[in-house]
Amino acid sequence: MRHTIFGESHGPCIGVVLEGVPAGLALNLEAVQRELDRRRPGQDPLSTARKEADRVQVVSGLFEGKTTGAPLTMVIENMDQRSGDYDSLRYTPRPGHGDYAGFIRSKGCQDHRGGGHFSGRLTAPLVAAGAVAKQLLAERGVWVGAHISSVYGICDAAPEDIAELKSLPEKAFPVLDDKKGEEMQAAISEARQEGDSVGGAVECAVAGLPAGLGGPDFGCNVEGIFAQYLFAVPAVKGVDFGAGVALSLMRGSEANDPFTVQEGSVLTRTNHAGGINGGITNGMPVTFEVTIRPTPSIALPQESVDLRTGEETEIEIKGRHDPCIVPRAVPVIEAAAALAACQVLGI
Repeated sequence: MRHTIFGESHGPCIGVVLEGVPAGLALNLEAVQRELDRRRPGQDPLSTARKEADRVQVVSGLFEGKTTGAPLTMVIENMDQRSGDYDSLRYTPRPGHGDYAGFIRSKGCQDHRGGGHFSGRLTAPLVAAGAVAKQLLAERGVWVGAHISSVYGICDAAPEDIAELKSLPEKAFPVLDDKKGEEMQAAISEARQEGDSVGGAVECAVAGLPAGLGGPDFGCNVEGIFAQYLFAVPAVKGVDFGAGVALSLMRGSEANDPFTVQEGSVLTRTNHAGGINGGITNGMPVTFEVTIRPTPSIALPQESVDLRTGEETEIEIKGRHDPCIVPRAVPVIEAAAALAACQVLGI
């Protein structure tokens, strides 16, 4: 199943085309909308003030409530743009953003308003695509869940059982330890008040994938497949599977996952490998953590260059931006993981 995201942050609409969706799926559009509502901006004081309804409309590939097998196209209207906020940034790229790289790649023809196609706004259609993927996975007994694992060095509790993640989509701030969540929100609020931003991480699990999927080679390595989808999410700068970088602090006797038999199935007592050995699923949940950088668009003065003159300059960014995108990134990471899981399963 392949997906193509289209549109720009300040264009008339954004959307996604999903090719290869199996015919006959009774698509639950309310479930798709619930996923979009989890990501939707303007719902609390810790997110951007841009208010978008993010109502999804299916324009092809669905007939009488079921997928037809033709490309499934979903569209979301943009309604609350303030393009004038970006006039001064057309030729002065924001540090940390895709502005300069995009300018070079498009030969100066990119849509600079709101970041254009590089904007986090484009994660909305990704979430819609992921919501379809989740419904296909559910038919095969696979589910995806995530939580905010850290914000600015403040860490959430680790799940003792990944089933704990199932209740988090109902929470406005998806953490396991609400006290830590309050500390995270205080750090985000402080950064906002100072005209700055903070980053963090999201931990995600994909449960129900059978053992034996994938392969050790390029293009079929399960970690590689997931990483390709995850790094396509704006602001993701790192992906760790299982224990990740903590493996560098362990001995082999600590890092290895001992095998055991439970109810006739071969499992492991720990999951430091994150459910993958040799690029192949081992039957344990595929677990990973993604690192998300601080939002590049901040109110503090920053150094840049004028691409017309080649001279150094200072910029002050206007507009409406999240002081931390980690909370709204949780359903986005789940969506990317669901799409990756579909590829691993051959859907």
